[in-house]
Amino acid sequence: MEINRHKIREIAFQTLFAMNTNAKTDVNDFYAVITDGKYGQDVPEYLTTVVSGVVEHKAELDALIEDNLTSGWSISRIAKTDLIIIEVALFEMKYVDDVPAKVAINEAIELAKKFSDDRSRKFVNGILSHAHEELVK
Repeated sequence: MEINRHKIREIAFQTLFAMNTNAKTDVNDFYAVITDGKYGQDVPEYLTTVVSGVVEHKAELDALIEDNLTSGWSISRIAKTDLIIIEVALFEMKYVDDVPAKVAINEAIELAKKFSDDRSRKFVNGILSHAHEELVK
């Protein structure tokens, strides 16, 4: 069965969340467990790109998030689920040429709907919309 980018983003989010909890999380092992072989044994290249890209550019992505928080807020106040969703979308917006910003934002909103709540969905949308404006300047 073929795996699409929407599903890969979900798995990337779950992998990054697991890595946040346990730094020793192995992407290959986690993929095998979470998919139970449904999509084959090979980790999709795009999953590796997103996970390693977010890890590699975390400081830069988090600085961009900080720049788009309202005064009085710090990145430490953001729920880990929301933070990781935003990091994934920002990585795609900045570093993945074939993903339009609107697609990255929409996919992040869908992740927030699935893994968070309605307030988080609105928060994620707000941060990413402001960050997008900053990125296209």
